[in-house]
Amino acid sequence: MKRSEINKALKDMHDLIKKFHVSLPPFCEWTPEEWKTKGKEYDEIRDNMLGWDITDFGLGDFEHTGFSLITLRNGNIKNDKYDKPYAEKLLMLHEGQHAEMHYHAYKMEDIINRGGGNVLIRVYNSTEDGKMADTDVIVHSDGCVYTVKAGTQIRLTPGESITVTRGLYHDFSVEEGKGSVLLGEVSMCNDDNTDNYFYNKKVGRFPAIDEDEEPYRLLCNEYPKVL
Repeated sequence: MKRSEINKALKDMHDLIKKFHVSLPPFCEWTPEEWKTKGKEYDEIRDNMLGWDITDFGLGDFEHTGFSLITLRNGNIKNDKYDKPYAEKLLMLHEGQHAEMHYHAYKMEDIINRGGGNVLIRVYNSTEDGKMADTDVIVHSDGCVYTVKAGTQIRLTPGESITVTRGLYHDFSVEEGKGSVLLGEVSMCNDDNTDNYFYNKKVGRFPAIDEDEEPYRLLCNEYPKVL
């Protein structure tokens, strides 16, 4: 992705968050220059990859495949220093954007429509060898348990949520004509480097970046190291 494309996506998300009167923690407002002044007292942010994030799944077509996000809090399953067992994120998808089909082996999560349009989440059970099963899916949504056919798209309007259990394949898209969606994610401890299992084995989590302009905000994997 071009840095200019990333900057625009982050600014768009920043504007949507403000529209819904959500306040961000201070570290989300730090500029790249301000990050240079932050010492080891902020290692929890660096080590647990808090802050701004983006993905095009390595496909180079962010307009259609990808989304913007912020990790607000997170523990670390690899480091006993951070025993926080939960994580929280905000995600934004525009109309026309799609998140690739994937599941998590460790993490359970609730996906919440925090505002804007409607999000469509397609669900499949996974098989032991990582394929999508043609079996009915048990859905947990806001205290209601029901069953749907494999490949059903669950429609979440603002305020509604779905629990994504371990091994449940899911993707995201936005219902046409309803506008961009701000999602919340409340989950177990998150590790994007090891716990995303994509159905399309050719996709990845983090984009390669073409530095065509200065960054608006540093991404969560770009913070300067402190010696």
